[in-house]
Amino acid sequence: MAKKHNEKVEERVEGVEQALTKAEQFLETYQKQLIWGVSVILGIVLLYMAFQRFYVEGRTTEAADQMFPAEQSFEREAWQIALNGDGNNPGFIDIIDEYSFTPSARLAKYYAGMCYLHLGQYEDAIDYLSRFKSKDLIMSNLALGGIGDAYAELGDMEKAVTFYKKAANNRKNEFTTPLYLMRAGLLLEQQRKYGEAGELYRIIRKEYPNSTEGRNISKYITRVDVEQKHN
Repeated sequence: MAKKHNEKVEERVEGVEQALTKAEQFLETYQKQLIWGVSVILGIVLLYMAFQRFYVEGRTTEAADQMFPAEQSFEREAWQIALNGDGNNPGFIDIIDEYSFTPSARLAKYYAGMCYLHLGQYEDAIDYLSRFKSKDLIMSNLALGGIGDAYAELGDMEKAVTFYKKAANNRKNEFTTPLYLMRAGLLLEQQRKYGEAGELYRIIRKEYPNSTEGRNISKYITRVDVEQKHN
């Protein structure tokens, strides 16, 4: 038994030695290629770090400063000036074009989309709001809801309802979730889809009773229930 055990141990040792030998041969054969590959990867990492440190960070500060007048115009509801600038200061479109890769340029897509929405240019609103990506709890939902508003204005009620539901469920909260559930429900009522509207209204009543929509939701539930019985 001891002899067999020793033989097995020797076989394992030989196997390990053979594997190590093959690894050494591989390293010797491809040493130059491996060093070159590691150097390329390291170079790419260093270039990316330098790009972030010396270009993006500087441009980020500059973009935020340049966008501030456009944000002020947006707050004043001067949509056209906010969008295209006033001749002295850039608008959101300029920020998007001139400061790509910066947080300000990403945020400017949201602002630009909302400007277009208020100006009645709904296709452009959908375009820019669709390009806006954010993890922000409220703004990400408002962007989806804005797309829903644009589709509603264009008369595409099915897409409008779809985006209202996305806005409601994207990042649930007490403000935007009941707001967009309500808007979706109202559009469904217009389409005589009373059962679907009622389902959304009941979610508001159950989960968001203290919201603005929740405080008056019972009358909407009663209305769709009556309509559903007569249709």
